[in-house]
Amino acid sequence: MGKALITFYSRADENYLNGRIQKLKTGNTEVAAGILQKLTGADLFRIEQEQPYPEDYNECIEQARRDQEKAARPELSEWPESISGYDVIYLGYPNYWSTMPMAVFTFLEHFDFGGKTIKPFCTHEGSGMGRSLRDIKKLCPTAEVEDGLAIRGGDAKNAEDVFREWI
Repeated sequence: MGKALITFYSRADENYLNGRIQKLKTGNTEVAAGILQKLTGADLFRIEQEQPYPEDYNECIEQARRDQEKAARPELSEWPESISGYDVIYLGYPNYWSTMPMAVFTFLEHFDFGGKTIKPFCTHEGSGMGRSLRDIKKLCPTAEVEDGLAIRGGDAKNAEDVFREWI
């Protein structure tokens, strides 16, 4: 399949998990990305905002909602030098308000994904992929966007078999 990059957005701190708010040292999407890296040997890049969302879960989701309403494109703290050497981009993110966090939109708009295969995966607590596949296809019209994999956040640490089947 060619050289692969796992790029992901993840958030630790307070998260909604298994029906309640819990404090996480490592975000669910980062856990999932680590499993995927173990299975594929792909390079890894974490998408991070210059101004992170608040640690408090309710403040975070409210800010994420406002960002989505105004189609914000948060500045990222760093970028991969290039994605030209990659054929496959695994794109991981939590489902925020039925799609990706706006920082992922910033990332996707920054690069030319022409001729690349994008394999999206998301963590969620019941909302699946939402409309994120449609959004990725709109942002990356020259890429091949494959069916995504939705992983319940509470199950991320046990997702190795699910990833094995998907890749």
